[in-house]
Amino acid sequence: MIFTETRLRGAYILDIERREDHRGFFARVFCQREFEQRGLKPVIAQANISWSRTRGTVRGMHFQYPPAAETKIVRATRGAILDIIVDLRPESPTYRRWIGVELTPHNQRQLYIPAGFAHGFQTLADDTVTNYLISQFYVPQASVGVRFDDPAFGITWPMAPTTMSDKNRAWPLLAETPA
Repeated sequence: MIFTETRLRGAYILDIERREDHRGFFARVFCQREFEQRGLKPVIAQANISWSRTRGTVRGMHFQYPPAAETKIVRATRGAILDIIVDLRPESPTYRRWIGVELTPHNQRQLYIPAGFAHGFQTLADDTVTNYLISQFYVPQASVGVRFDDPAFGITWPMAPTTMSDKNRAWPLLAETPA
């Protein structure tokens, strides 16, 4: 695996190293030892999948409060997404900054998202499937979010949302969220 740290400390783009032959290719998409060698949290408590029917769907921006804060590894296995993460660690030099990474089956990329980040995405194609490896179990009372269009972040989404849950649309602004 190829680990490329983003401009948000602790967040990584994960690219595969293909072993190709006449049949196609083989590649590793997760190795506990490789994550540990970089000081990353390789624990997987849950594996989740989402299917989004239409292009422009927005999911997020979600996170869980400590002690249930989550580390995630996200990839698109069908369709395409612009995966967005926002650094919500107040002590971080990149606090409130965001990045977007396009994840598709073609580019085979994954995004490693450390605890303390809000996470969401917008689908770039109809019929999109997204897989998540998550370090913590879902804890409803710790599960929260912030508005996808919060001006505190200035996220540039590729298009106006076409579909979004009422819950995601109603998340508060960061300034209204408990510390």
